[in-house]
Amino acid sequence: MTSPDQAAPPSPPPDWAASFTALPRSAFLPDLMWPHDMETKRNVAVSKSEDPAAWYAYAGSNSPIVTQWDDGAHEGVAPGKVFTSSSSMPSLVASMLVDLDVRPGHRVLEVGSGTGWNAALLAHRVGAENVVTVELDSAVAESARVALARAGQPVRVVHGDGLLGYPGGAPYDRMVATCGLRAVPFAWVEQAAPGGVILVPWGTYFSFTEATARLVVAEDGRSASGPFTQSVNFMRLRSQRLRWPEHSAYVPSEGTGDAEKSSTSITEAEFLASDTASIASFAVGLRLRDCAHVADRKRDGVRPVWFYGLTDQSWAVVVFRDGRSEARVHQAGPRRLWDEAETAHRWWEKHGKPEFTRFGLTVTATGQRAWLDDPAGSWPVG
Repeated sequence: MTSPDQAAPPSPPPDWAASFTALPRSAFLPDLMWPHDMETKRNVAVSKSEDPAAWYAYAGSNSPIVTQWDDGAHEGVAPGKVFTSSSSMPSLVASMLVDLDVRPGHRVLEVGSGTGWNAALLAHRVGAENVVTVELDSAVAESARVALARAGQPVRVVHGDGLLGYPGGAPYDRMVATCGLRAVPFAWVEQAAPGGVILVPWGTYFSFTEATARLVVAEDGRSASGPFTQSVNFMRLRSQRLRWPEHSAYVPSEGTGDAEKSSTSITEAEFLASDTASIASFAVGLRLRDCAHVADRKRDGVRPVWFYGLTDQSWAVVVFRDGRSEARVHQAGPRRLWDEAETAHRWWEKHGKPEFTRFGLTVTATGQRAWLDDPAGSWPVG
């Protein structure tokens, strides 16, 4: 492989520049890694020993880099099925550190050690003795521990379940997750200091779209609340991965069967928007609980979009056809999932198609609530 033409990351914020200079990402990457090539949109295997020029080019780029596949069961050079540990884009790492607002002397808990690079940057800012990072995967935890020690940042690396936090180091002034969550554990709120910040990539099971929620812990410690700051896409926390519904368990083998039939004037372009970074799917997911959806590949101008209830056997499908002003809808089960999705989409449109930063999240001991502009007008999500 020749040296790739990958864009370099933008300069880090001035107050983080010294940390990024002292601790380059390359010091925390394995010899064999799978960068996401921004031109081909694929992950490619790069070996430091076989092609050091390409390896260092990717290490110094703004590309995300996969460092583990299939929870460690993967072997060989070819990419595995599911990436399960990685090094994020340096630009994203920097922007999340800015959102976290870490200051000297702060106690910090990180959930998801990964390569150890993020923990090292935090340690350079606040001191290694003030940082704890928790990692569920024993091999990932050990490699992060080795890399941190080699870099002169002996952060405490805990092999354990990050959902439990780490009470031994509490209270924390800052907490950050480097994996995507669908539910923020209240244990994190309990382990944070009043006024502390919890920064977490968060989304619903409706889609893969996520945003970072910047939650500030209330002075009485009974809640944490704050706005979303930016669109992101992270690997899921392992215990909160979606076990994807089996289509055959919902839809009769002979087709749509006795499903209720109707139509909708929402177009494919309106509903599906662009891609996984779509604010539309994020907003609909906030309003539509316990539902997952998937858009089939378009064939001959026809694209079915399926919806599955996660707490019952409700299902729906809307079939978009090129050149048609209306799409056929089939729905069955206790809920009318398309009706709910359409109502949620119309709600988002009615409110001016608000961006991520107008939404927010509140976490209490009884659950999670989302809101638009004002926490007082929140509704349950999950």
